[in-house]
Amino acid sequence: MTINEKLIEIQTRFKSKKSRFNSFGKYHFRSAEDILEAIKPFLKELGVSVMINEDLITSDPFPILKTKAIITDGKNTQEAVAIVGVDLNQKGMQVPQQFGSASSYGKKYALGNLFLIDDTQDSDATNAHGKDKAKDSVYLMTASALEKAKEYIMAGGDISTVKKKYELTPEQNAVLVAAAAHKNKNG
Repeated sequence: MTINEKLIEIQTRFKSKKSRFNSFGKYHFRSAEDILEAIKPFLKELGVSVMINEDLITSDPFPILKTKAIITDGKNTQEAVAIVGVDLNQKGMQVPQQFGSASSYGKKYALGNLFLIDDTQDSDATNAHGKDKAKDSVYLMTASALEKAKEYIMAGGDISTVKKKYELTPEQNAVLVAAAAHKNKNG
């Protein structure tokens, strides 16, 4: 089997329960650790390993982490990426906790992108957290849509246009604000 065939095998058979509960939002969700636990049976069976790498890609105007989930059979690899901003203004958290929260979020979404875990079924992605925003015309932003939105803003587009079409997580908003700041700084 090629690495692509092995990845397809995992993507089609993968199951991970939402074993965690958010008492504030009143919903169940899965964590990066839950996803990694569900992947373990496939590792030996298919002769693959999974790794996660994180890089700080910018710190101006705020830290942004690039998380890469990688699957390899020792010869070839496939990877997926998630970009997450670190919210340094999160109340009640010290800086290590703020980075840890962003890191966990990035790992979860990089793994979700690699193994095709549908975010629309995850309450973490669909919960409005008390906001009554209409979902009819507003979509959740995928990683590829985030990259396109970032390119749009870097080319002179307005973030408010993106927000009319997509419901942004705080991390996605941070990435787009950073792109706008970078565009304004560099012309």
